[in-house]
Amino acid sequence: MRVIGFEEHYKLPAISEEHRNQGSTSATDLLRAAGYGGAGPQGEWPPGIYDLGAGRIAAMDAAGIDVQILSHSVPGPETLKPSAAAELARQANDAVAAAVGEHPDRFRGFATLPMRAPEAAAAELDRTVRERGFVGALINGHVDGRYLDDPFFWPVFECAENLGVPIYLHPTLPPQPVIDACYGGFDPKISARLSTAGVGWHIDTGIHCLRLILGGVFDRFPTLQVIVGHHFEALSWMGWRADYSFPVEATGLERTVKEYLRENFYGGILAGDFYSQDPGATDPTWSLSFNAYQAMVNAIGIDRIVFTADYPYGNMKACRRFLDQMPISPADKEKIAHRNAERLLGL
Repeated sequence: MRVIGFEEHYKLPAISEEHRNQGSTSATDLLRAAGYGGAGPQGEWPPGIYDLGAGRIAAMDAAGIDVQILSHSVPGPETLKPSAAAELARQANDAVAAAVGEHPDRFRGFATLPMRAPEAAAAELDRTVRERGFVGALINGHVDGRYLDDPFFWPVFECAENLGVPIYLHPTLPPQPVIDACYGGFDPKISARLSTAGVGWHIDTGIHCLRLILGGVFDRFPTLQVIVGHHFEALSWMGWRADYSFPVEATGLERTVKEYLRENFYGGILAGDFYSQDPGATDPTWSLSFNAYQAMVNAIGIDRIVFTADYPYGNMKACRRFLDQMPISPADKEKIAHRNAERLLGL
């Protein structure tokens, strides 16, 4: 069974260096403070994040992953000053294009974009899709507390819809006032986990998606497709409440919340022992993860579910085992593993 992974990350060292130069706190800083994982031989965190070649492919082979859609991890260029972000985004995308060129049967690319300059971001998305064969873009959440329902960012959505490619909406840190109000006050490691991979990322991304709906993004761009990972973030259980809380009579929108979720969103399964480099690791929360999958598939349907491993943060072997042992039909496994991806991305 062919398996295509959607949320598979790399980093361009120059982008990380520029974040340090600008004095910004990143999700990486908090995750390291939270005690997740350890550094690799080059000091990279997590190990393997810089590799776009043989080491990554060997890890994919060992886990049974055929194709990775490569995307730049958080922190990306989204919050960098536009003067630096555009050039660094171009460098990152060219590095991915080179990797795809060397391994066209194993890699595809999601563009990374300088979102503080939306016209430049749209131009970079157009370049990477038309000239480099990229299959979409990944955006790391809000931009300095400014969410993407703001029409300021809509040139990127217009470009994506015109090109027929999706946007992967990936978590980033919640805005600092939210971190202070909702996630502080514990041991620093607990607060760091609470505000990131434990809860904060996923609540923030779920709210972000509802903002896109309520802000009219999908009325303006009705065929735009947005992918969210981590078992559909918080949307599986937020959707039902939002659907009756925001009827069209109140919002003035063209469709119901449920219809937008089922027509404009894809969700990614994700289960594994995160931040563990143990190749034999198993997921101790398997049953809870499967429950989350069931909520997601009940919300948006099996034809809108794709596979993710969150490499190298997540353990690819554990994620592949999760897929293999899911008590669902072989046809549904094929859809999750590759058929939905092939249809969405035109592979």
